[in-house]
Amino acid sequence: MPRLGDKPKSFRLTAPSSADGAEKEVSAATRKLRMLRTLVCGNKYEKAARANGAVHIAGVDEVGRGALFGPVVAAAVILPSDTRIKGLRDSKQLEREDRERLAAVVESRALAVAIEEVDAETIDRINIYQATRQAMTAAVLKLSLAPDHLLIDAMRLNLGSDRTCTQTSIIYGDSLSISIAAASVVAKVYRDRLMCELHDQYPVYGLASHKGYSTPEHLAALEKHGPSPLHRKTFRPVAQASLPWDDLFHGREMPAEVEVISEDALTAQALENAIINEAIVDEAIAGEPLEGLLESDISVEGFTDPIEEAFEADHISY
Repeated sequence: MPRLGDKPKSFRLTAPSSADGAEKEVSAATRKLRMLRTLVCGNKYEKAARANGAVHIAGVDEVGRGALFGPVVAAAVILPSDTRIKGLRDSKQLEREDRERLAAVVESRALAVAIEEVDAETIDRINIYQATRQAMTAAVLKLSLAPDHLLIDAMRLNLGSDRTCTQTSIIYGDSLSISIAAASVVAKVYRDRLMCELHDQYPVYGLASHKGYSTPEHLAALEKHGPSPLHRKTFRPVAQASLPWDDLFHGREMPAEVEVISEDALTAQALENAIINEAIVDEAIAGEPLEGLLESDISVEGFTDPIEEAFEADHISY
């Protein structure tokens, strides 16, 4: 039985060698997705928590952290003891129809479900890492049933001095814990539907297709039309696009601090994204069918992920 706080073993992924011994090139998104598919999503972390006295265990996860548009969304889910939901795993590894079906199953079986979002304006003000923590914390506090243990995908939360709740932070938790996977699916389905609704307000960006991620279609629309009010202005591809919203200032000259985001802010954002952005798989899947990312087999040897290294000490400093 795993101890609370245990991390999964790391892996190194290599593509099969060709006849001439040369290693086949595969994208980072493909390699990571294939590695995630080797992990088993079960309830061993839930059992470990219950063995230590926990009764109401909440899985917590987010979606949209790497998107250029719209909010980051977090969900918290408390499932009954020993719940089994066939096919449930990290939302990034599921087709849309399966995500929607599984989200409905989770919501029907869960003891409690809560969803919270933090908007683009707040993300720009406090940074995406803090916004993610804020959304996750708000989702936990919104649960109708107070949890006594949290299983969180690579994060630790501060719930306040009046809430005593132990936590287990799990690298790749949405691929290993059924509770975190449930939260991942619920949050993903919620955010995808929100993006489809916002597509009607901002049709030129193709949000219904890529859900706000950095796909070629989205980048081309940004270059042509500039960012909307719901784009994340501190994210480099958005910051580099021209702003077509002069009419918001009613003919007055736009203030210099609005026109240009400082190089220091852009550098800080780039460094932050390098540490915490696991959205490379999200971005790839947003514009491609899963089969396109899974064309060839790979071998698993032992891989050190930079995100895992960043969380080695269970925290990130800013």
